[in-house]
Parts: sequence; C-alpha cells; structure tokens
Amino acid sequence: MFDFSPFFDNFDEILQGFWATIRLAAAAAVLSLVIGTVLASFRVAPIPVLRAFGTGYVGVVRNTPLTLVLLMCSLGLNDILALKFSSTSSVSYYWWAVLGLSAYTGAFVCETLRSGINTVPLGQAEAARSVGLTFTQSLRMIILPQAFRAIIAPLGSVFIAMIKNTTVAAAASYAEVALVTKTIVDKPTFANGVIPLFLGVAVGFLILTLPTGYLFGWLAKRMAVAR
Repeated sequence: MFDFSPFFDNFDEILQGFWATIRLAAAAAVLSLVIGTVLASFRVAPIPVLRAFGTGYVGVVRNTPLTLVLLMCSLGLNDILALKFSSTSSVSYYWWAVLGLSAYTGAFVCETLRSGINTVPLGQAEAARSVGLTFTQSLRMIILPQAFRAIIAPLGSVFIAMIKNTTVAAAASYAEVALVTKTIVDKPTFANGVIPLFLGVAVGFLILTLPTGYLFGWLAKRMAVAR
C-alpha cells in the first residue's frame, strides 16, 4: 500500500501551488483567446502583410518548445534585458509566465478558430459584402460568432492542454504546483513517498481538467450551429 502521508503533510503547500496554477491558467486562457482571435483575423485578412505575419507567427511559435519560450521570457526579457512588470520578482515572473504561455497557446487558438471560420458558408461572407459591410464588420458580426460556436469543443481541448502546460512554467521561475512539488521532494526532511505525492498531484490536475472538458462539451452541444 502507498503511504499518502507525505502528500497530506504538505497539503497546504500543494494547495497554494494549485491556486498559483489556476491563476496562471485563467489569465493565460483569456489572453491567449485574444491573441488567437487577432491572429486568426490576420490569417484571413485581405491584406498580404497581415496574412504573412499571422502565418509566420503561427509557424514559428507552434514549432518552438514551450520551455524555450518561457526561458526567453524569464531569462532573456526579465533578467537580461531587465524588462520587469513589477519590482516584486514573484509578480514579474507571474506575468512573464502568463505572457509566454499565452503567446504559445494563442497560436493553437488561432488555428482552431481558423478551422471554425472555414466552416462558415462562403455565401454569407459574400452576402455581407453585397449589403455594404466591410471585411472587419462582416468578420465581427457574421463570421466570428458562427466560428466560435463551431469550435467550442476543440477550443476546450486547447485549454485543457494549456492547463497541463502550466507545469512548464517553472522554466519562467513561477512557483506553480510542479515547482512546489519539486521543492517538497528536495526537502531534507521529506520521507519516502514520491509516487503517492505525484499521484495526489495528478488527481489534482484531473479535478481541474475533467470539469473543463465536460463544460466545453456541454457548451458545444448547447451552442451547436444547425446547418
């Protein structure tokens, strides 16, 4: 039998780590949604420069390891270039972790949203132009609302992956649950119980991701576009 006492002995620290993970994931979800929407708009824009920028950004960021992105934010921008969000290190590292995770996830949100845009019948865009709507107006009022309704389920998968990717935020010196767990294991007083500790943390991530999956699945059925 596994001894879960090491998990419960350090439960307060683990709980604080999960709260840090939730704060990071919530902020990154909102910001990545904004970034992804802007990038998707660029990728379908009639302006070649915007399309090239959107395509280049997605191609580079999606094929760059998240660890490298976060290291560039924390070590490169924060430490070397001294671009800090706050004089308090923990606050500055938090926002760099949010920015790095959002920039990375935004590329995946962009491609997911672009696939949703492709589901909108071309005739609707042509009808919008025929009544005098500009590209921005047709995108905002006609295309994007339908695209978002079509991608609720895959967007949920992107956000679930993002929640799990928060464990890499230790590369940005942000103390989320993975870094807290490592700190606990490295304590001289820590007794044998690494596997039960990791199992407890894994259950914690299930508590975060499973409800998220069910929520987006329910929304997808509720907001499904009838064709």
